Amino acid sequence: MISVNDFKTGLTIETDNDIWQVLEFQHVKPGKGAAFVRSKLRSLRSGNTQEKTFRAGEKVEKAHIENAKMTYLYSNGDTHAFMDTSSYEQIELQTKQIERQLKFLKENMEVSVLMYGHEILGVEPPQAVELEVTETEPGIKGDTASGGTKPATLETGLTVQVPFFVNQGDMLVIDTREGKYVSRA
Repeated sequence: MISVNDFKTGLTIETDNDIWQVLEFQHVKPGKGAAFVRSKLRSLRSGNTQEKTFRAGEKVEKAHIENAKMTYLYSNGDTHAFMDTSSYEQIELQTKQIERQLKFLKENMEVSVLMYGHEILGVEPPQAVELEVTETEPGIKGDTASGGTKPATLETGLTVQVPFFVNQGDMLVIDTREGKYVSRA
């Protein structure tokens, strides 16, 4: 058991018959009444987010999530194959289980597979990935001074806002937590 006063971003807890990851939290001490913790949680099973308020000092069960290092091998229609880098065991996950993360995955990329006991909860790509721009409008000389952005489609199908100087064929570093452009590779 863990106290809600000890919440940290990224902590995994078990409550309401589900496994949640703490995305944000805020300790609130109103002038009148008892203190409480306002939190934003994401379900690791469904991917849904919800805001939940806990009384200060309330105890919740900590969920022990294991991160297995695996390599993304290939996509076969609605299933995606991953291989354990130490035992060479392969597992297949459905698209609906990893829909959000698929935008960042390339073949032969090393990822963390989140496991709770024998249940596979999902996939966590590296915090930053390098992806190639497959489609974007060409930059016009002199546009860089304005600091504007334009949409660019990447090799995985992800569309992000990029600066005007980025061209088709450029390799970009993308933050997987927010799905945003970081820099050119």
